[in-house]
Amino acid sequence: MQDYILKGQTDVSQIEGILDIVLNSSCPPVARCRLLSSGFAPHHTLNVEEDIAGSVACLGCGNCIDICPVLSREPTRMKKTAQRSSMALETLVAEDCDRCFNCVLSCPQVDTTIKHYIVNRHMVEAMSRLETRIGDEKEPDLDLYVEEALI
Repeated sequence: MQDYILKGQTDVSQIEGILDIVLNSSCPPVARCRLLSSGFAPHHTLNVEEDIAGSVACLGCGNCIDICPVLSREPTRMKKTAQRSSMALETLVAEDCDRCFNCVLSCPQVDTTIKHYIVNRHMVEAMSRLETRIGDEKEPDLDLYVEEALI
């Protein structure tokens, strides 16, 4: 794991317990993962004019909103707010979160150490959870979403 730790990034071994609790909750985890990170750094991939190095406050870039499959399947939820922050995502999605972790992986403020941990330890579970819901009569939007993604 040490290969990809950039200076100042969170050592996941020190927060693994709390990180697992966050990732296993039923709400979008991006805001909490961002707070467990070291804050915005020059090596993150978001072009901004302001000096925000070290900030863990949500930048409102909207990456998490744009990538969320729940909002993609149900765009009418977006009519509730014009905000594009992680707090808006939590409000719009709440307990309906697919726990796919796309929001965390797309956030420029979440340390790569946390992203690698998610990919290496939680993505298989996430995909398995979603796969069991495909074909569920209670989830017709998920079937349509998968069908459109495969086209």
